[in-house]
Amino acid sequence: MTTRESGSRDSRTARPRGPRPGGRGRFVPKRKVCFYCANKNEVIDYKNVEKLRSYLSDRAKIDPRRRTGTCAKHQRALATAIKRARHLALLPFVPEHFFPMPPMTARPQPVAQPLIPAAQAAATPAPAVAPVIPAAAPVAAPAETEKPAAA
Repeated sequence: MTTRESGSRDSRTARPRGPRPGGRGRFVPKRKVCFYCANKNEVIDYKNVEKLRSYLSDRAKIDPRRRTGTCAKHQRALATAIKRARHLALLPFVPEHFFPMPPMTARPQPVAQPLIPAAQAAATPAPAVAPVIPAAAPVAAPAETEKPAAA
């Protein structure tokens, strides 16, 4: 007779019943209520940018219903209002318009050298290095060939 048939469990896979170790129970999320259903006089308006911005993620995406707690009817209206506000440039399409992103390169940017005024540039001596002139390639003279005599 095997352990499965007898109903006893292996000690390695047996889980204790009751609260979890560490004193925490199972996660039960608080029921979210639609803000617009709770406040009957609240209207979803694409011009109310502060209210709509709270329904956007940090990546400028529209937050889902499970995160915001809005009902399906108001979520559709919110999505339409956010899209209208984006079209009129009241809300961003991309997160770079939300938070300016740092440059992607980690290299230090070159520092511009200060310009020397003309009077000071004339007073400074020229460098002691002679200019390098590239050697010209020899030009071959056209070869003179004898023309055959006319017959």
